[in-house]
Amino acid sequence: MPVRLIDSLATTAPMAQLFSDESVLRAMLDFEVALARAEAKLGIIPKAAADVIAKAAQIEHFDPAALAQATLRAGTPGIPLVKALTERVRTIDASSAGYVHWGATSQDVADTGLVLLLRQAQPVLEADLVRLEGAIERLSEQHSHTVMLGRTLMQAAPPVTFGLKVAGWLAAIRRGHVHLQSSFADALVLQFGGAVGTLAALGDQGLATARALADELEIACPDAPWHTHRDRLAVLVCALGVLTGTLGKIARDIILLMQNEIGEVAEPCGEGRGGSSTMPHKRNPIGCTVTLAAANRVPGLVSSFLSGMVQEHERGVGGWQAEWSTVSAAVQSAGLAVASMAEVSEGLTVDAKRMRANIEATRGVVFAERAMILLGKVLGRDVAHRVLEEAARRSMAQNKHLADVLAEMPEVMAHLDPASIRSLEDPEQYLGVADTLQKQLLASNRQQTSRTEGK
Repeated sequence: MPVRLIDSLATTAPMAQLFSDESVLRAMLDFEVALARAEAKLGIIPKAAADVIAKAAQIEHFDPAALAQATLRAGTPGIPLVKALTERVRTIDASSAGYVHWGATSQDVADTGLVLLLRQAQPVLEADLVRLEGAIERLSEQHSHTVMLGRTLMQAAPPVTFGLKVAGWLAAIRRGHVHLQSSFADALVLQFGGAVGTLAALGDQGLATARALADELEIACPDAPWHTHRDRLAVLVCALGVLTGTLGKIARDIILLMQNEIGEVAEPCGEGRGGSSTMPHKRNPIGCTVTLAAANRVPGLVSSFLSGMVQEHERGVGGWQAEWSTVSAAVQSAGLAVASMAEVSEGLTVDAKRMRANIEATRGVVFAERAMILLGKVLGRDVAHRVLEEAARRSMAQNKHLADVLAEMPEVMAHLDPASIRSLEDPEQYLGVADTLQKQLLASNRQQTSRTEGK
């Protein structure tokens, strides 16, 4: 299914297909067929009736547009779906029609249908996350010794390595990935409770039916129905929000580094990608842009879901009815962000020479901290700070390197020899434990990946 034009910056083709009318309808029909089969196995309904229900539950026999219109009047998709399915069964075998949706309620089919869609969404997200993590890890390894400016409050600061910066990205993505896997595991459970969550219509076979239904659908069976307990889905939506926020942070970093006056990295380009309708010279950060759009959109969706958790008694009004579009949009937005950043990371161009040139363009003022630490040992921190503030001011005002200014200051020359002053502006000598931190982050990611794959 092609992405709708209005959603073209909000989803991917696989995600659009997953949440299409046909896919949603298929998930709900799968619930009804599985319910009939489970009940037939337990002798609750005739096997012949279950076979007819399965035969009738083919999506080509249903009109999604008509169901959508009827849902708006019914307040739930389950009611018009069950009505349409019952009528379809009746045309095949009238005696089987009364066994459709036996013992279930409309929210059961809606909630379990959503769970089945989420189960399909997880491997799509997983595949793109694996791509993204692999690309990010390779970038970090390739640039473990590529020095660049650190930047604090959007201003130039002492150097870091691009390898460490990217390893930090990777660690955050991995944490989000792990939390997402855990939240999917908790959320992919059956919803089957009947009218008020007691399965009373099924008598003493309620629990057996729930377990058999879960087995048919190949999802977990919870200890009890969860009609108005939305915490599992809430944790999943929050995990999607955190992951998308992490990707938004990375996208923001890349966009800032792509600015012409910085020019340290660049997104991959290609036919129709990143151009301008009026400015032929431009190479716009499109992958990062749509990721940021997703990161801007998802927090509101998280908030909407959390607001809807406050539901009344055994069956809520207005809360869960808001969830389908909210969860769908959150999953699709996160999916778009992951896929976009995977593509960006796999083709990211890194200009190590420009990174070093940008350090040199500061004329050494970013190493004022290093000089202050050296002088602080003999002058005291406060005095050394005042000396370096004055030196930095002269450096910028006179367009001179910090080391040259320091070499002209008697209070500095009295304590630092010329060789020490000259070496102040060597970025490789002021990286602290950047190399160790990068290696630790990469090692930790590999360990987490191995544990996850081993499960």
